Amino acid sequence: MTGAGALWTALKLDANGLIPAVAQQYNSGEILMLAWMNRTAIEATLATGQVTYWSRERQKLWRKGETSGHTQRLVELRLDCDGDALVVLVDQAGPACHTNRRTCFYRAVSDNQLMVKLPTESA
Repeated sequence: MTGAGALWTALKLDANGLIPAVAQQYNSGEILMLAWMNRTAIEATLATGQVTYWSRERQKLWRKGETSGHTQRLVELRLDCDGDALVVLVDQAGPACHTNRRTCFYRAVSDNQLMVKLPTESA
């Protein structure tokens, strides 16, 4: 099966109708954030090319950057082999994290201690 029907058959949404979506910068591979999508968010993302998520806290759709201006343009949507997780390859404008950092994954564990990593620091 190909087309939209194949997508909805392949996806395994959880009991709340959600699927985790990892946003990744398309040209660098940088992991930017993790959010949740439902069917409506996926449909909106595919229709507009602007990434839309489902806010579990606010119980509503939110288009990335709608208030901050830090938008995500969809480059490609990928499903994992089980259909229970997404990778959203994006072109990120500005910071991805609500803390105003480039990525939400700025903390690292080293010797059982939590530390903040600067953007240029590697593991």
